[in-house]
Amino acid sequence: MDNLLDLKSSESSRGYWDINWNLPEGQDRYQLLNGGEYSVINMSNDSVEVSFRSSYDPSIQSTKLPLSVDIRYILRSGVSGFHCYSIYERPPGCRAFDLAQTRLAFKLRRDKFHYMAITDAKQRIMPLPEDLLPGRGKQLIVPESVLLVNPINPDLKGEVDDKYQYSMDNKDGGLHGWISSGPIIGFWIIFPSHEFRNGGPTKQNLTVHTGPTCLAMFHGTHYIGNEILAHFQEGEAWRKVFGPIFVYLNSTSDASKAYNLWIDAKKQRLLQEAAWPYDFVSSPYYLTANERGSATGRFFVQDKFVSSSLIPAKYAYIGLSSARTEGGWQTESKDYQFWVQTDSKGNFTVKNVVPGVYGLHGWVPGFIGDYLDKALVTISAGSQTELGNLTYVPLRNGPTVWEIGFPDRTALGCYVPDVNPMYVNKLFLNSPEKYRQYGLWDRYTDVHPESDQFFTVGVNDPKKDWFFAHVDRRGPDNKYLPTTWTIKFHLDSIIKGTYNLRLAIASATRSDLEIFVNYIDQGHLVYQEMNLGMDNTVCRHGIHGLYQLFSIHVSSLLLIKGDNSMFLVQSRSGDPVCGVLYDYLRLEAPTSSFMI
Repeated sequence: MDNLLDLKSSESSRGYWDINWNLPEGQDRYQLLNGGEYSVINMSNDSVEVSFRSSYDPSIQSTKLPLSVDIRYILRSGVSGFHCYSIYERPPGCRAFDLAQTRLAFKLRRDKFHYMAITDAKQRIMPLPEDLLPGRGKQLIVPESVLLVNPINPDLKGEVDDKYQYSMDNKDGGLHGWISSGPIIGFWIIFPSHEFRNGGPTKQNLTVHTGPTCLAMFHGTHYIGNEILAHFQEGEAWRKVFGPIFVYLNSTSDASKAYNLWIDAKKQRLLQEAAWPYDFVSSPYYLTANERGSATGRFFVQDKFVSSSLIPAKYAYIGLSSARTEGGWQTESKDYQFWVQTDSKGNFTVKNVVPGVYGLHGWVPGFIGDYLDKALVTISAGSQTELGNLTYVPLRNGPTVWEIGFPDRTALGCYVPDVNPMYVNKLFLNSPEKYRQYGLWDRYTDVHPESDQFFTVGVNDPKKDWFFAHVDRRGPDNKYLPTTWTIKFHLDSIIKGTYNLRLAIASATRSDLEIFVNYIDQGHLVYQEMNLGMDNTVCRHGIHGLYQLFSIHVSSLLLIKGDNSMFLVQSRSGDPVCGVLYDYLRLEAPTSSFMI
């Protein structure tokens, strides 16, 4: 194929690096990153590395992007593809600015690339860009969502297309791309590491979308909001290497073996991961394996109300980040992060860490909250830091009275409804990711048309009876109304003192959340948070966003012997896509034995 990129787009918009940024208190800005200074960094018989650089001079006062950018490409003999990376740098004396997003985008030939793949299960023929235009597509209430009413490919009629449906967690992604027809060529983006991406392993990023577009997202705010913006102060110096990533190309002349291109790309991903960190990158700011260090240890959980012994933190996540607060790694955006999963016994080794001083973070499926070691960890080049046994003690003040859900930082343990047949994406029918379907917020009204959700502890099942998102209910005049969810629970006795409600939230968007015990009045209000969250998870078809844990005191004076009620009130109205996704709720009794 003479050109893989879209011939109908201008050269500058076929493949490009771009950035979203703003000056303090200024408007959001978007621009392409162009390197006006071209040079050959390294050239031999086997490889070539070229640079396209734009330099920022802080001594010249202007409103330009206060950032120097050096974009690099590496071609190597016998390698079916090329590596891309970029060095972003703020010299001392730069003016303040906020970095919201930066990425590398490829727009492929629309007449050739129609089939995308991001996992074994998530592959499909995609719409054409013309299908999103008026006449062929109908824009829905979410701007990125388009109902295909008259697509060029009639098999897609009646489906919804939205780029956010193909988002992936960093920990679950790393390979995505397209396969063309006539000739059959695969175009794949491979992330050999996620260390340079912001937000850690649970950060969600776009992958591919109708265009056909293939993205390498390095830094963004999606599914978190402005809390993950990188704020740079006046004069603050900074440097970061984004990448390298690998753009891999493969092909076959046998149409019946087109799927094998995906299989081959998965093998290539493993090869790239095994080769990380690369030994052929010319920049001194990209560190080789010999210039990096590692850390090893074993991770345990201590919860005396679950076990009298230490519990191995199996398949937990352990990471090194510059964040210094519990869970702060979720919004850390300036530095590198290094994460691994423990084995079944809690053992772990974090390899290939850039030397520095880090906070040691972690979280364990099945237990609430975030782990942060009291001591900072120093990583030195060429050495392994022995961390020994580490113990996480999750928040808890007493035995469990009742619990709803499973603590895994998502709402996967809740009821996700079937999609309205009018707004189907066939890829997610009968899928464990059915939450990716459009318009599920309105299905709450279909499930509860007249009254709100009522959940009885010990009787109802969260997977069947707890709607995955606490949203507004659509009224008879199509106005969206506040909703009150009721949790009914029975107490045989009351222990004098303070009960604790652990409220783990998987995501929140523009929500006004109030919690009352037994009566909805000020005297029985135990929690109130206005305008909670900016994740946009509901409208972007996600199941989690920014994880937050709240501990709420409930006086025993508010409870009664017998049947009790707890009311979760979404008091905001008029917003169809505001909502709270609950990960887990647990009511704990006081440890005192004094009964009322």
